[in-house]
Amino acid sequence: MAGSNHTGVREFILIGLTENPNLQIPLFLLFTLVYFITLVGNWGMIVLIWLNSQLHSPMYFLLSNLSFCDICYSTVSAPKMLVNFLSEHKSSTFSGCILQSFFFAAYVTTEGILLSMMAYDRYIAIANPLLYPAIMTQRVCSQMVLASYLGGLINSLTHTIGLLKLDFCGPNIVNHYFCDIPPLLRLSCSDAHNNEMLLLIFSGVIAMLTLIIIMVSYIRIIIAIHRIRSAEGRLKAFSTCASHLTAVTLFYGSVTFSYIQPSSQYSLDQEKVSSVFYTLVIPMLNPLIYSLRNKDVKDAARRSIWWKRTPT
Repeated sequence: MAGSNHTGVREFILIGLTENPNLQIPLFLLFTLVYFITLVGNWGMIVLIWLNSQLHSPMYFLLSNLSFCDICYSTVSAPKMLVNFLSEHKSSTFSGCILQSFFFAAYVTTEGILLSMMAYDRYIAIANPLLYPAIMTQRVCSQMVLASYLGGLINSLTHTIGLLKLDFCGPNIVNHYFCDIPPLLRLSCSDAHNNEMLLLIFSGVIAMLTLIIIMVSYIRIIIAIHRIRSAEGRLKAFSTCASHLTAVTLFYGSVTFSYIQPSSQYSLDQEKVSSVFYTLVIPMLNPLIYSLRNKDVKDAARRSIWWKRTPT
C-alpha cells in the first residue's frame, strides 16, 4: 500500500456534533437560527456600506469583505450540518468532502489575513490621519484584499494537494460535523505525519505573521493615542479599535485552539466545540460587534431606516 496511491473510500460518514437522537431537532432549530442571523447580519452590513456614501472608506471596504468572508465560510459548513441533523445517513462523497475542506481552509485563512489588514488600516488612520487618504487609496485597499484571498488560496491548495496524495482505504467515519483537515488526516491509511507537520507549520506561520502585524499596529496605536491631549479624543480613537480587537480575540482564540497544537494533544471532541464557535458563532457576532460598537454604522442604519419610512 505504501508504494501505491489507491483510495478505496468513496464516501465519508459524518458523526456530527452529537450522536444523541434527542438533541438533533433542538440543535437543528438552534443552528438554523444562528445561520439565518449570520446571513441577514452580514448581507445587511454589506448592503448598508454599499448604500451609504458616508461609509465609502477603506475601513468599511475591508469590513464589507470581512462580512462576505464570514458568509462564505459559514455557508461551507452550516447547510450540510443542518441537513445532517435531519438525516439518517449522514454522508458526504469523497470529492464533496475534499472540496468542503478546500473552501473552508481558503476562507478561514482569508479571514485571519483580513483582520491583520484591518489592524494596519486603523494604525494609519490614528497615527497618520493627514496621510491616511494618500496611503490607503482604493488601489492599495484592493491589493490588500486580493493578497488576503491569495494567501487563503495558497494555504488551502497546499493542504488539499497533500490530502489528495494520501490513501483512504477505511474506516470512513469522520468524527466531526464537516470535512475539516485534521479529522480527515486521522482517517488516512498512509503516513500523514508530513501533512500534520505542514498543517502545524503553515497555521503557525500564518497566525504568527498576522498577529505580529496586529500587535505592532496596536502598539503604535497605543503610542499615538497617548499623544492625544484631550480625553475625548483618546476615547474616540480607542473606540474605533474596540470592535476590531474584540473580533480578533474571538477569532484567533478559537482558531489557535483548533489548529496550532501538536497532534498528540489534539482532541476531536474539543475541536468540534471550538469549530462551532469560529464557523458559526463568530460570523454571527461580527456584524453585531461592528454595528453596536460603531457610531458611523449605527447612524447609517438609522438614516437607511428613516429613508425607507419617509414617504416619497
